[in-house]
Amino acid sequence: MHRLKEIYQKRTIPRMKQGFGFKNDFQVPRIEKIVVNVGINSQLNPKLIEQIEENIQAITGQKPVKTKAKKSIAGFKIKEGQVVGLKATLRNEKMYDFLEKLIHIVSPRMKDFKGLSCRFDHTGNLTIGFENQLPFPEIDTATELLYGLEVTIITTAKKDEEAKALLQSLGFLFKES
Repeated sequence: MHRLKEIYQKRTIPRMKQGFGFKNDFQVPRIEKIVVNVGINSQLNPKLIEQIEENIQAITGQKPVKTKAKKSIAGFKIKEGQVVGLKATLRNEKMYDFLEKLIHIVSPRMKDFKGLSCRFDHTGNLTIGFENQLPFPEIDTATELLYGLEVTIITTAKKDEEAKALLQSLGFLFKES
């Protein structure tokens, strides 16, 4: 069994049942999936897009899907069907592996890291934005191609407080608000 999954089952479930008054284990929020997303410039060289795709695959352990524009937007010079991003959705074991890496390797490598911001959407999901991909150990620090990416942790929590308690019990550090 994966270490974070074991922590969730042995420590998180009992604490959250006691703290939030859940009656059974299935009411306790859990992490459903993690989405890693990169928005890319539509005018970018196809070889660079391929390099970004390889980097995302190295970071997540699975091949990302190309997201395409649903409709044309003249102001942004985007045509319908044009590739505007890459995303990878992680579930089960790959999700727990990625979480472990995010908590113990990537967070400490972030510049001036003092905890994650507590900005959840109002349905218990947390999005973490990265200015560049360099904190991830799979990326060569000598690379010239820098791009931002976002990691969205989707939980089954109904409230932000529940999601924060869930993530804190798994080892996430949050800034004091």
